[in-house]
Amino acid sequence: MKVLSIVGAGPGDPDLLTIKGKRLLKEADVVIYAGSLVHPDILQGLEAELFDSAKLNLDEIIGIISGKVEEGKKVIRLHSGDPSIYGAIKEQMERLDSLGIPYEVIPGVSSAMAVAAALKEEFTLPEVTQTLIITRLPGRTPVPEKEALGRLSEIRASMLIFLSVGMMDEVVSELLHGYPEDTPVAVVEKVTWPEERIIRGTLKDITEKVKDAGIEKTAVIAVGDFMRGLKKASRLYDRDFSHGYRK
Repeated sequence: MKVLSIVGAGPGDPDLLTIKGKRLLKEADVVIYAGSLVHPDILQGLEAELFDSAKLNLDEIIGIISGKVEEGKKVIRLHSGDPSIYGAIKEQMERLDSLGIPYEVIPGVSSAMAVAAALKEEFTLPEVTQTLIITRLPGRTPVPEKEALGRLSEIRASMLIFLSVGMMDEVVSELLHGYPEDTPVAVVEKVTWPEERIIRGTLKDITEKVKDAGIEKTAVIAVGDFMRGLKKASRLYDRDFSHGYRK
């Protein structure tokens, strides 16, 4: 491994850590992990020195990394899911670049893909939708006005909404700018964790169902007609459809 690797830990299930990520963790001398989101079983059996970044600020995280790298240690910065989606890694990478610390990024299984698996759905269906939007409501971190949820809803693509389940009233209000109220919705809490829960409904009733379930965080909201099923099967495996590998 390089001196420093930024590794995606996957959505929670330790078996969904990539083979490369698992190998690098075994080789690491130091692991800095997001304790509030990384499943503790992923850390079991590691001989590395562990640092929980949940209570650390950026300066403290970079300080640990630079100090350990200077000591010649192999360091892992372990992020939940895939670090490129709401991973806050760009600010870390820019600081590392400014310090001249080389690093590599190892992708992880995003909770976005884990949600599709849990729901047994496909986000892109022929003649239904060919677009997936991953977004969030503004909170303490703003969202560009051009990406406001109400505007995005007008596309009526498949959509995954992160970091917003505690504001379901507002989520639904914004989505109704574009989607009809009978649009299917699923809320998946702690996807792939032992305590995973799935709440299904429509824009008309999902808010009440989520409130009754007591779900306030660590959940992804899936919205769209992809959950209504196929209108027409893909041509890929149609017996009358030829391509470069099948005549």
